[in-house]
Amino acid sequence: MGDGQSGPNSADQLIRAVAAEGKLRAIGVISTQAVQEARRRHHLSYVATAALGRTMSGALLLAANLKKEQSRVNVQFRGDGPLGRVWVDAGMDGTVRGYVENPAIELPLTEDRRLDVGSAVGRYGYLHLLRDDGFGQPYTSTVELVSGEIGEDLTTYLATSEQTPSALLLGVMVQTEGVQAAGGLMLQLMPDAPPGLGKEMERRLEGVEEFSPMLMEGKSLQEIMQDFLGDLGLKIWPIAKPIRFYCQCNVRRVKGALKMLGEDELIDMINTDEGAEATCHFCNEVYWVPKEDLEHIVEELKMGTRAEA
Repeated sequence: MGDGQSGPNSADQLIRAVAAEGKLRAIGVISTQAVQEARRRHHLSYVATAALGRTMSGALLLAANLKKEQSRVNVQFRGDGPLGRVWVDAGMDGTVRGYVENPAIELPLTEDRRLDVGSAVGRYGYLHLLRDDGFGQPYTSTVELVSGEIGEDLTTYLATSEQTPSALLLGVMVQTEGVQAAGGLMLQLMPDAPPGLGKEMERRLEGVEEFSPMLMEGKSLQEIMQDFLGDLGLKIWPIAKPIRFYCQCNVRRVKGALKMLGEDELIDMINTDEGAEATCHFCNEVYWVPKEDLEHIVEELKMGTRAEA
């Protein structure tokens, strides 16, 4: 939670940069409005907002490294904490969506008055990542959780599964009136980086635990990058990518999923409820399919069965 300051007015966006003659890559994201939308849709507690918000920012940073605009990253945290599964889907196009299994869970603050994301997610468990580059079979990887604090776990994934030395700063500032600031910064060494550059990167980030306080100070992504890398020949790409909460769910997809239930269950829904209600896990949107549409689906299934016969 926060200290009563008003949040920044910057629009949700992602920017890229390089430093140290191209040996260091930097990606920064502001996701405040997207995280607030997730909080509103899922009625998230404070600690659930922090956990999901950090994961949303982290997934957006990972997706920024993909090659095709339609490429996506799917990040799942499955820890032993009371929050249950944390699941986020993010695309290179700047769209993101996600949910937590138990959104109302709240925990006491830590001794230093921080939201206890690590205990909520769990110290033991796994991080599952699926990366769809749009080139054939998606890449999947699983690593054990390090702390449940999200940023440290994603850093470990990058180092072990993708052999990319990285450092992530993630943060969410949430108060009674909503999310005040959310975002993150990812620094990555290129394969030909000199050995000393990694230690220098760690030194510059040492002591900085969260990203959101810098946004709360009113700093832009460009200014934050300048603070960290300005003396290393920083070059920021001129075009920022807009970020937004967006879910691909629609009535057509819902009807397609209902077909999987089979004729008998659909007929029972028609007779008992005169329709079917379905809720999207990712965005909490509720869809109502009336009995007339269910009857049409049943007829399609019967026609398909007769055709096979």
